[in-house]
Amino acid sequence: MLGMTRRCLAALVLAVVVCQPAAAAMRCGQYYIDSGARHGSGKYEVLKKCGEPKERMGNAWVYENPRRIVRFNDSGRIQSVDN
Repeated sequence: MLGMTRRCLAALVLAVVVCQPAAAAMRCGQYYIDSGARHGSGKYEVLKKCGEPKERMGNAWVYENPRRIVRFNDSGRIQSVDN
């Protein structure tokens, strides 16, 4: 019984870890831009620290070297950073 409880607990912990959203982040030169908890980076800060994106597609900005797509939520904060 105890072994089964430990396996269930381990499975639950693994499920919680896997389901946690990853923090969106990228490096722009010496700056680190991330989604943060409550006060993550917004469009103005990304533009100031990373410069003009190669392309803007609504709430998605494309940066090169390395290629990153920064997606913003409706309030202008970083939602995700994709390769």
